[in-house]
Amino acid sequence: MSGELMRRLKPYLGPALALGLLAAAAWALQAQLAEYNLQDITDMLLKEKDRDILLAFGLTAVNFIVLAGYDILALNYIGHPLAPYRAVLASFAGNAFSNTIGLSTLAGSSVRYRLYSSWGLTPGEIAKIVVFTTLTLWLGLFSIGGIIFTVKPLPLPTWITLPFHTTRPLGLILLAAPLAYLYAALRKETPWRIGKLTLLLPKFRSALLQVAVASLDWALAAAVLYALLPPWANVNFPLVLGAFLLGQIAGLISQVPGGLGVFESCLLFLLTPRIPAPALFAALVAYRVVYYFIPLALASALLAARETMAARDPIRNVIAFLMQWFPVVMPRILAFLTYLAGVVLLFSGATPSVSSRLDWLEDFLPLGVLEFSHFVGSLAGLGLIILARGLQKRLDAAYYVTCIVLFAGIMSSLLKGLDYEEAFLLTVLLLALLPCHKFFYRKASLLSEGFTRGWVAATVAALACTVALGYMAYGDDAMNRELWWVFTFEDEASRFMRAVVGMLVLLLCIAALRLMRSARPRYVPPSETDMQAVRSIVADSPQTPAYLALLGDKNILLTAKGDGFLMYGVAGRSWVCMGDPVGPPAARAELAWRFREMVDLYAGWTVFYQVDRVNLPLYLDLGLSLIKIGEEARVPLPEFSLAGQARKGLRYTRNMVEKEGAVFEIVPIEGVPAILQEMKAVSDAWLASKNAREKKFSLGFFSDEYMLQCPQAVVRKDGRMVAFANIWEGAHREELSVDLMRYLPDAPPSVMEYLYIMLMLWGREQGYLWFNLGMAPFSGLENHALAPTWARLGSLLYTHGGQLYNFQGLRRFKDKFDPVWESKYLASPGGTVPPRVLANIATLVSGGMRGVIAK
Repeated sequence: MSGELMRRLKPYLGPALALGLLAAAAWALQAQLAEYNLQDITDMLLKEKDRDILLAFGLTAVNFIVLAGYDILALNYIGHPLAPYRAVLASFAGNAFSNTIGLSTLAGSSVRYRLYSSWGLTPGEIAKIVVFTTLTLWLGLFSIGGIIFTVKPLPLPTWITLPFHTTRPLGLILLAAPLAYLYAALRKETPWRIGKLTLLLPKFRSALLQVAVASLDWALAAAVLYALLPPWANVNFPLVLGAFLLGQIAGLISQVPGGLGVFESCLLFLLTPRIPAPALFAALVAYRVVYYFIPLALASALLAARETMAARDPIRNVIAFLMQWFPVVMPRILAFLTYLAGVVLLFSGATPSVSSRLDWLEDFLPLGVLEFSHFVGSLAGLGLIILARGLQKRLDAAYYVTCIVLFAGIMSSLLKGLDYEEAFLLTVLLLALLPCHKFFYRKASLLSEGFTRGWVAATVAALACTVALGYMAYGDDAMNRELWWVFTFEDEASRFMRAVVGMLVLLLCIAALRLMRSARPRYVPPSETDMQAVRSIVADSPQTPAYLALLGDKNILLTAKGDGFLMYGVAGRSWVCMGDPVGPPAARAELAWRFREMVDLYAGWTVFYQVDRVNLPLYLDLGLSLIKIGEEARVPLPEFSLAGQARKGLRYTRNMVEKEGAVFEIVPIEGVPAILQEMKAVSDAWLASKNAREKKFSLGFFSDEYMLQCPQAVVRKDGRMVAFANIWEGAHREELSVDLMRYLPDAPPSVMEYLYIMLMLWGREQGYLWFNLGMAPFSGLENHALAPTWARLGSLLYTHGGQLYNFQGLRRFKDKFDPVWESKYLASPGGTVPPRVLANIATLVSGGMRGVIAK
């Protein structure tokens, strides 16, 4: 019965013993530190010098490089060499985990197995590597421990009952193992057999390297702790090395993860009172962080990155899922972090700098630079708090200004007091913000965006806390007016006073600008009732450009009677009416004046784009200036035919396309739903082949709702749609035109010209009077020396602007059809306004500044 009980309890004995030893170690630590409080240990930890910490990190890096020798020797031992960087990665990751988590969990072995198996090693080879590295670890510990315990023996605590009182006998015992191993490697002839295990010893040279590399490893690990001890500690390196090795042996035997508690207890027993307990314990805490936790974090990050690369497809799916939420979440996160960055800069400007850093800056930095940097840093802090609202609203301008202000904050943090901590935080935020431009796409002005009560309260709270913090830091000096004109490195109170006044002036300027700005226009989508009226007016309009109102991307202004409308968009200060108002003459006049009055309420610029000469007197009455912007081509259909020598080229185009099997047809509105998906495929292929995106405002774009409101001209080849164009039909058969004309990349050559030819022939048969080919920009502008500057500039662009757009080629193409050219105008305020108006129109047409630059 007792044997069966022992068999069941055996798996639990090891963990129970480890827990018991951990509890004993915790009791020992409590006993050693009972007379001290946490503040004493924290004070000693904060007194660690940067130089000592950097030295400890450097020794840790060298130690892990030496540790890579374990795996390199093991790979040579099994006869399966790998690239050195792989051995270094496996060694670093395996040792980082085994050092911190402990040998009992075989964490290092698991990591090595995961890496080496992915590099083609068999489980048997990996097992040999694990055994070899573990053996190397103990050989090094016994070798250097045996030497140091023998040469520089440590006195053992009196409560340990052993037949000897120093570590010298223990050192001699430890030395026996590596000496026997080296002797066996030197004299071996056959493999060693230990039960079922067959152990083939390495060559003597490799065995010697094992001992040397592992001994150096343990010495460097102890050197890291030695570097973190206070410089006034009454210990030398051999003493620390001996205590360190004894603590490590106790920790390894205990099987407590990382020897936690056991290692610290041993060192406290062995090195106090040579080193006060708070100072020694603080050094041990720093040692845990530098040698254990930071390498573990780096190893975890490396393994996570490697596993991420190994599982690209699932990660892509996760990233795709997250990217759906990034546009929603990231602007809010970045706005919050920007607000915090602003608070950090404000608080930094309100508190004294580190005196040692100021002394260092005083040696080479002019006082004026420091004063200016402090002032700019405080203003940058306030600016970031205000800009955070713009980032929350996803404003394009706020993104760019925030990047600039963050950079200014980084520079000012370094120059005003060498505050590298703040500079680092701002740099991280800037690097996080830079790739997120696509999330900030709104083009509104920051001053036009309202600040909520909560945001105003947060801004006021940050400023109030800044002032209160400065008053607590400098006392009554913060209110002393005599310090206003004091400029020295030491008088930080005066710098704080000037910064506060600067922030208040900046706030007053922003408030004044917001009070003086015009009211923000509100976009109200037209109701369905309004759109029904618009459709009715479009159907009764002889001019086909009225169909642009059906796109749904523009604001609509209707007359009181509902017999006319105008369509407009807003970009910057420009309120742009697309074309002339639609309706009878009285309705056009009413709409033009109502539009002018509405724009005036918002202090905007009234603009009419692509207007005809018939309405020019109306725009002059509105007080607008007129500029010719091009000519529109209209083909008289009753006179159009393919007969005669002049139309030889058009006949050739029609015959060539039809010989390739192309067939032209007109699909009425009721038949469009059946072909809508085919049209969408053609449209998408056309956009992809042109590397372009949809335009807006003055040009149509593909949408199901829009396409379903127009008949379609379709070209098919072998039954497959290869091209289409939506048809605009003017009332009373006055005019015919097309908007979207798109075709597949593999459509017959000249299919676009073929579509125009067939549509004109069809329109003539249907009794239409005109075919509108659209406008040729900058065509027909005078280049005379006495002509207006705008006309000469447009003529120059038309003649030599082929790199930007083929203006002349577009005119030549339309001239094939012998059109009648009619001038088109821009009506807008005069002076320097027209260039800015045209830039705003380009923004409307392209859907934003990005579309102006790109296709």
